[in-house]
Amino acid sequence: MGRVWSGVLREGSAAACAGGVAGSVAEDGAGGRPLVVTEDEDLLDDLLRLCAAAGTQAEVSHAPGRPDWAAAPLVLVGDDSAARLGAAGPARRDGVVLVGRDQDEPGVWERAVAVGAEQVLVLPDGETALVDRIADAAEGVGAQARTVGVVGGRGGAGASTLACALAVTAARAGRRTVLVDADPLGGGLDVLLGGEEAEGLRWPALATSRGRIGGAALEESLPRLHELRLLSWDRGGGDPGAAAVSPEAMRSVLAAARRRCGVVVVDLPRRVDEPVAEALAQVDVGLLVVPAELRAVAAAHRVADAVRMVLGDLRVVVRGPTRGGLVAGDVAELLGLPLAGELPAEPGLPQAAETGGPPPGARPRTPLSRFCTDFWTRALPGAGQEVTA
Repeated sequence: MGRVWSGVLREGSAAACAGGVAGSVAEDGAGGRPLVVTEDEDLLDDLLRLCAAAGTQAEVSHAPGRPDWAAAPLVLVGDDSAARLGAAGPARRDGVVLVGRDQDEPGVWERAVAVGAEQVLVLPDGETALVDRIADAAEGVGAQARTVGVVGGRGGAGASTLACALAVTAARAGRRTVLVDADPLGGGLDVLLGGEEAEGLRWPALATSRGRIGGAALEESLPRLHELRLLSWDRGGGDPGAAAVSPEAMRSVLAAARRRCGVVVVDLPRRVDEPVAEALAQVDVGLLVVPAELRAVAAAHRVADAVRMVLGDLRVVVRGPTRGGLVAGDVAELLGLPLAGELPAEPGLPQAAETGGPPPGARPRTPLSRFCTDFWTRALPGAGQEVTA
């Protein structure tokens, strides 16, 4: 057997910032150890260091064609060993990366073809990409989650209610779901879900995180409510800017959630700052919630213009009842957006949040739940297939 090298947590990752949130990828994931094939001791040291930075363990082998070539989730072939491996004719497989040091050396691409490498990374410039690739493999990452962002066209449009309902509906259907509250001034989605006292991390614990976060560790650290995981805000006072989420933290947290889950729903503020732009960059589909009123449509224009600078697929959800003769198609046409659907009024929904009743989307036969079910099955066919551990 090859040598096994133990990995360590990446310094400066969310594990340090959030009291061990990231965890070891090797412990969290189901992918297994990457295989390193090289006889260059300096390159080996670098690859072991990068595996440690990814929070995993590596197995080192010098014998091509052994069973671990097929079993490893990722094979890192040093350029020094590529010619020998190519001559031996190893079985073709996915997940082979050729790692070299000289990008200008023309033979490296021929050797990559010979070993069936799907990617060539040159150190040190490719270190960040290689760490991410190693961590993805060790964590058993498959297809990323379908990510839906919800934003209100104006204040009180009902975006938070819709975001909660979408997440609750997805979780009820068996999809692994994370709901992210990206609006620090929105009052907290945990209130809508009745989970103010639920144990788990809130945004202040992650707001300054940097580096890669383990998807499984993030999922396990968040409060579990109504079969979904929630990242919300606490009830802390003081300076609102003190707990502001950095762009790097928003990027890392959402990336971890998308690697781990089947559905990610993000409740977004109407103002697009740097952290919100980072969130929008990872959103597949945006839903702009607009009441069927002329003033609401006028306000929604400004929000839509800002969101569309980052997000390519933005659709409008028209909330009834209609007023002033406007219908859902008119609102969509005025905004120049495709219509995702019309959301009818639901009597008693605001009172339920105040009295501790069922959260939005919890009762399957209500208009809101039917809208969300239709959205998942029609607007995004196949969205959010459950990802098993």
